[in-house]
Amino acid sequence: MAEDSDLEKTEPASPRRIEEAREKGQIARSRELTTFAGLLASAGGLILMGPTLIDRLSAVMRHGLTLSREDIFNTTLMLTRLHQASQEILIAFLPFLLLMAVAAVASSIMLSGWMFSFQALTPDIKRLNLFKGMARMFSSHSLVELAKAVAKSALIGGVGAWFIWHNVDVMLSLLTIPLDEGMGQVIRLMGNTLLFVSGSMILIVAIDVPFQLWEHSKKLKMTKEEVRKEAKESEGDPQLKARIRSMQREMARRRMMSEVPKADVIVTNPTHYAVALRYQDKAMSAPQVVAKGAHLLAERIIELGKENRIPILRTPPLARALYRHAEMGEEIPSELYTAVAEVLAYIYQLRQYDTRGGAIPQAPGDLPVPENLDPGTEE
Repeated sequence: MAEDSDLEKTEPASPRRIEEAREKGQIARSRELTTFAGLLASAGGLILMGPTLIDRLSAVMRHGLTLSREDIFNTTLMLTRLHQASQEILIAFLPFLLLMAVAAVASSIMLSGWMFSFQALTPDIKRLNLFKGMARMFSSHSLVELAKAVAKSALIGGVGAWFIWHNVDVMLSLLTIPLDEGMGQVIRLMGNTLLFVSGSMILIVAIDVPFQLWEHSKKLKMTKEEVRKEAKESEGDPQLKARIRSMQREMARRRMMSEVPKADVIVTNPTHYAVALRYQDKAMSAPQVVAKGAHLLAERIIELGKENRIPILRTPPLARALYRHAEMGEEIPSELYTAVAEVLAYIYQLRQYDTRGGAIPQAPGDLPVPENLDPGTEE
């Protein structure tokens, strides 16, 4: 049962799934919204641009139908006049066509945002599968689209027939009025018809847009297994990440060990912690921790120190405080300056003794380590 539930598409699409679908051209589309926007733009364009269109079309007709005697007998003039008239008509309707194009694009952007992809146009042999094509033809989506087309045709046809029926007298009067006035009347009738038809589609659009968004979201739903797989791909394989972290720690440990021979002193707990310190008077404002470790790593630091003749000082409180509160490659806390200064002074005295001899310096005893920095007294 658990395996079956993992294979059911019950999870909402992730942002990555949505983005991949957009790259493939899979977005929510509403033909009804595009049709509505086109009809509304056409109605507005005819109503607002009607007078200008009438003037331009009237001028084209007058120029095209005005012929002199020489023009009548010129057999090559007809194609020239037709070409000129076609150009003038196209220029006259160009603003109207641009308005239609803007309405179509804007309706798509309103629903799914801007998207431009050639992937949807890529040839796909799978689309030629006869059985899948038949399945799509009789799918629930196709039945819904068929029902919508029938309802839309009935509604638009009914509204258009009602409008024409109530304007029969106006249409019949077109036979008796001058051409200019008749063309203006035709433009107004067409604009009003488109306005009424587009108004009748508001209900269809109000139903279709939420349905298309819901159906698109349903198509992109994911199974629980897909969600887990995507999370693993985006975040990385836990085993691989653990391996990478282990390698990073090993590399950091090697870099740290390579710094131990450069240390001035190693302070120890002695069995729990080891911290290697380095101080260069002209290059550093305060001593720095070049290596630190606990247990086995502490033992390895002490061994390297002995191999490289680095002084090793047993100072449990200071070792614990440095291990807990000083980071690799950083300066020690200011609260430990005094204690570390005593240690470094002792180291410098040892160097003087090794070079010039004299009295053997005494190792510092009770170092001034603040209690709040000492995590404990374990040995």
